[in-house]
Amino acid sequence: MYWSIIARRSLYWLLFAPLAAATASVENIPSEEWTSEQLSGRENNFGSQNESCAAACATLHRTFDTDLANTIAYGLDKAAYWSFFQAEVHPACFIQPTNAQDVAEILQVVRRTQCPFAVKSGGHAAFAGASSSPGGITIDLHRLNELSLSDDKTITHVGTGNRWIDVYDYLTPKSLSVIGGRVASIGTGGLTLGGGISFFSGRHGWACDNVVNYELVTASSEILEVNHASHPDLYFALRGGGNNFGIITRLDLNTIPQNPFWGGSLTTSYSSKTRNAAIEALYHYAYNAPKDIDSALYVAFAYSQLPLGSYLIVSELTQAANIPNPPIFENFTSLPDRLFSTLRRDTDMPSLAREINAAEPNGFRETYWTRTFTLPSSEIIYDVLEIFQDEVEAIKHVLGCLPALTLQIIPENVMGHFAQNGGNALGISPDQGPLLLVDITVQWSDAGKDDAVLGAARNAINRSVARAKEIGAYHPYIYQNYAAQEQEVFEGYGEENLEQLRQISKRWDPEGVFQVLQPGYFKLW
Repeated sequence: MYWSIIARRSLYWLLFAPLAAATASVENIPSEEWTSEQLSGRENNFGSQNESCAAACATLHRTFDTDLANTIAYGLDKAAYWSFFQAEVHPACFIQPTNAQDVAEILQVVRRTQCPFAVKSGGHAAFAGASSSPGGITIDLHRLNELSLSDDKTITHVGTGNRWIDVYDYLTPKSLSVIGGRVASIGTGGLTLGGGISFFSGRHGWACDNVVNYELVTASSEILEVNHASHPDLYFALRGGGNNFGIITRLDLNTIPQNPFWGGSLTTSYSSKTRNAAIEALYHYAYNAPKDIDSALYVAFAYSQLPLGSYLIVSELTQAANIPNPPIFENFTSLPDRLFSTLRRDTDMPSLAREINAAEPNGFRETYWTRTFTLPSSEIIYDVLEIFQDEVEAIKHVLGCLPALTLQIIPENVMGHFAQNGGNALGISPDQGPLLLVDITVQWSDAGKDDAVLGAARNAINRSVARAKEIGAYHPYIYQNYAAQEQEVFEGYGEENLEQLRQISKRWDPEGVFQVLQPGYFKLW
């Protein structure tokens, strides 16, 4: 996913996207709560989604900062999305709450009008509707930007409108950090609800395992403080369960001492010799990562149209204890055919997160696909790469096409943290590991090639799964933050966890507000 730096496309033309402004009056909104039949679309006092959402936006506009269609502010809201697929969605309006009470009141209007909605933290999902609502309300959390430390400096209170760079800029001067995202512009809310891989995960686990407490607005507009002691069911569900249980307005995150550390990227040209060396280095790391729990990495095999029309191998390596060229990475730092390197001592999260973010420009068509495999040998790594390259042949000349296969390891030491505080919802345990996390990403510009690109990525994943089953490397887990819209994320958590998540959803959202009125992203049914 992080493979080359590309100039940003201008999105100025989005400023005047056509959509009729909401004009319905407040008096048209019924005061009673909606029944499950109404929520499922069997009964609607407004007659159509357009009417219900027009009424909702008009009401909210009287109380909250609301950007209606055909305004400059509305266009800027759309342009702020990372993926073009999300930016081209036309909500009826954007609502910008400033606190949990605002969110609770917005949800009351949503329930009464039956207007569909989406929630945007950072807006970094790839597919349309993930955090943008076609014709509905998009609740944009960017004004929920609280950042504060507990008196003992062990907890950071983070509003879910913050992006990870905001958090790192706040904490790094204090020699502190949290277990968060690696890309500057990604939102704190979405990444954490899906799992959240960090450069510090070897010692501390994923982001979801380091949330001490959530401020949550439920479907009934109740504002809860959710932690392992107060609401163990919701606390379990929010650690991997996505957007199915409410709107998170604040995260209280474990905070760790963190001085400057060693890290950066190492880029090599592609040859069979370097490919084989990189694959074997990755396989070696999978089984030896527990020997250096301050280490983290990912490796990307990316096709670059310019300047050479060839593959590159990019290894992102970090060592949080600031040990330069640590032994755990010897097989990477000795790779042949080196082109350039940013590896250095005394870097920090703001610097590294911005460096990685430079390879993630806004405004392109994007797709992510993922699966997870076991590693009885390195064979599956070779096979996945071969399949990926075979599928790329059909799309590598598409305008602006940048396909990449990014490989990460979920080592046993990381999985050991998944069980803390009652466990998370992901369905992974150390006895299954280490695991290979595969992320196929493609960026492109030509809308006429959407089907071809999506088809190639889909084929690469499906063929890889079939091959894994043949050689005994299959694993059901699907990492939510890298999944494509059509992938069944929660089935990969296992039957027991899926049923538990469904029961928790019924308990806290019996009318299915977050299943029906918020249809975007990954649902439990």
